[in-house]
Amino acid sequence: MIRSNVGSIPGPDLTPTATGLDKPLSESRVAICTTAGLRAAGDVKLWQDSSFTVLPASARDLQLSHFSPNFDRAGLTADINTAYPADRLDELAAAGVIGSVATNHLSFMGAQVDASFASIIQDTGPAAAQVLLDDDVDVVIFTPV
Repeated sequence: MIRSNVGSIPGPDLTPTATGLDKPLSESRVAICTTAGLRAAGDVKLWQDSSFTVLPASARDLQLSHFSPNFDRAGLTADINTAYPADRLDELAAAGVIGSVATNHLSFMGAQVDASFASIIQDTGPAAAQVLLDDDVDVVIFTPV
């Protein structure tokens, strides 16, 4: 039923672009960008919200805003690292596998009604990228939810 309702909605061309690091991963600063709709307690996000939330790297008491009834929350409820691997990044930094963990991570709402993603492509995407650039982030781990 879902496929019959959304199968004809056009989507953007998201052809991946290969890129390389200018320095070793062991010297790189790493951030997370998730579409789990994570937020701090009290931060209200609506399901059609195309903005992003800046999550301090130390934040672990986060709430899920993802609204889709098709999203199985069991894994995320059992271990937030399934969608927001902040603990794993801390471990990688401590082991010297990565250079450092970014000061902040980013969270978007995964389910977007606008199939063109126009507001994300034109507005919030570049603003999110600027947050990462301002923090000298070299690598971003994307965790789609």
